[in-house]
Amino acid sequence: MKTLGRVLTAMITPFHADGSVDFDGAVALANHLLENGSDGIVVCGTTGESPTIANEDKLTLFRRIVDACGDKGSIIANTGSNDTLRSVEFTKQAAATGVDAVMAVVPYYNKPNQKGLYVHFKAIAEATTLPIIVYNVPGRTGGKIVPATIEQLHRDFPNIAAVKEASGDVNVASEIYRRIPTDFMIYSGDDGLTLPILAVGGCGIISVAAHVVGKDLNEMIQAFERGEVTKAREIHARLLPIFDAMFVTTNPIPVKYAVRRLGLPAGPFHLPMCEPSEEEAAVIDAALKMIK
Repeated sequence: MKTLGRVLTAMITPFHADGSVDFDGAVALANHLLENGSDGIVVCGTTGESPTIANEDKLTLFRRIVDACGDKGSIIANTGSNDTLRSVEFTKQAAATGVDAVMAVVPYYNKPNQKGLYVHFKAIAEATTLPIIVYNVPGRTGGKIVPATIEQLHRDFPNIAAVKEASGDVNVASEIYRRIPTDFMIYSGDDGLTLPILAVGGCGIISVAAHVVGKDLNEMIQAFERGEVTKAREIHARLLPIFDAMFVTTNPIPVKYAVRRLGLPAGPFHLPMCEPSEEEAAVIDAALKMIK
C-alpha cells in the first residue's frame, strides 16, 4: 500500500513570547521530527493550535516547512473547518504552497448529517488533486463520519485517500478496512491504539507522542510489518506511560510542555490553551524520564 508515511507527527506550533508564530523554530522542529522517526508531519492541526492561528500565518508555515523539509518527508496541511466554502478556498491556497496532502476535519459545532458530510468533503475533493485525509474525531467535533460515507467518498473521489480515525473505537477502523481493503490509508488518531489499528488494517499513526518517541513508534510499526508481533507488543507496552502522559490533560498542553522540557522550539500557548497544572506537569516529567 502506498502511504504518506507510517508515522506522521501532528506538529505543535512554536510561538514567541509575544504570541507571534516562531517560523524559524517551526522549521527547526520539523527538521528534528523528520530526523527522529517521523515520515511526515501535519502542520497546523489541532495539536498545532490551529484555531488560534491566522490563515496568513498558516500559509507561511506551510511554505517555509515545504521549502526547508519537503525532501525529507510528507508535509500535510490541515485546511478543514466547519465552513465548507472557507475550507475549499483555504485548501486551494494551501495546495499552492507545495504541500503533499491536506487534512480536513469533520465539521464541528454545526454537526451536519451524513449527506452534509458527503457534500462537504466532495467540495474539498473537487478543489484539489492532492490526497485528502478525512479527520474523524467525535470527541472534539460533536459529530462523526461513518464508514459507509467514507466508502462512498473514496469511490466517487479517489483523492479522498485516507482517514485519521480518532473515535477511540477500533471497530470503526475495522469496518473501514472491510469496506475499502486496498488503496486507502487508515491512520490511527490515538497513539495508544496504533498497534490495535495496525492489526485490523491500519497503515500507521498521526501522532502526538512522536514528538518525544518518534523512533520508537516507527520501530514498533516496522516490527509489526515484519511479522515480529511480540516485539511490537513489547514496544507498545513500554510506550504506554508516554502515551498516557501526553493526554493527561487536553492536547496539546502536555506535548508542548514536553517539547519545551526537551529543549526544542515550543514557546508559550495561545489562550485558551494554558500551562499544565503542577500535578499534570509532574506526570509529564515522570514520563520523560522513561525515554531512552
